[in-house]
Amino acid sequence: MNSIDLNADLGEGFGHWRLGDDEALLDIVTSANMACGFHAGDPSTMRRLCAAAAAKGVSVGAQVGYRDLAGFGRRRIDYDLDELRDDIVYQIGALEAFCRLAGDRVRYVKPHGALYNTAAVEPGQASAVVAAVAGYDRALPVLCQPGSVLGRAAEAAGLTVVGEGFADRGYRADGTLVPRSGVGALIHEPEAVVARAVRMAVDGEVTTADGEVVPCRVASICVHGDTPGAVTLAGRVRAGLDSAGLRVTAFA
Repeated sequence: MNSIDLNADLGEGFGHWRLGDDEALLDIVTSANMACGFHAGDPSTMRRLCAAAAAKGVSVGAQVGYRDLAGFGRRRIDYDLDELRDDIVYQIGALEAFCRLAGDRVRYVKPHGALYNTAAVEPGQASAVVAAVAGYDRALPVLCQPGSVLGRAAEAAGLTVVGEGFADRGYRADGTLVPRSGVGALIHEPEAVVARAVRMAVDGEVTTADGEVVPCRVASICVHGDTPGAVTLAGRVRAGLDSAGLRVTAFA
């Protein structure tokens, strides 16, 4: 692989409360997973950041999640699947409106938090995500873990799947992420985060929390925008990818 996308979750504040330095991250990343108001975000935040992303040439994706502001979308919810499908369509459409005001459009869809992790292993919620994207716009890629239940379901439905790797998260042997409450869930050392990002992008593999090397073929690397020092860390990851001879560019 001679190119790689670098993405981050943006717009995860609400009202007067802001989480992370979104504008600074937009100078580093090539794709922005924009919160759409259910787990975080609000209309004014979406409008401001969609305009900023468009001005900087950063692709905007719908970061869709559970209706869970209090829990930041990190608490699993056993939805009626039709309701979950419609909630996802609603979020994509809301973000699309602000992208259009900025002269752009939604470029892809990525589930957030507990929805991301649940859809990665559970066919029901994965099918709701696929139904939402296919019903809204079949041209929209789905950004998710390679080989996940969601990825396979999206491919079976004829959608484009973009494999995503997490430079700052721990992995289990089956390729899923270590739960945030588990040991080794987060990687804090900047050198380790950069090395993991480059290894995933170049070699298509990652070392798990147990020390096992497993395949992880990805086209996009995620750095979380809500961690301390996120801007500096994202800059170091991008520099590392550049130094490895990779062209850092948006996939959509």
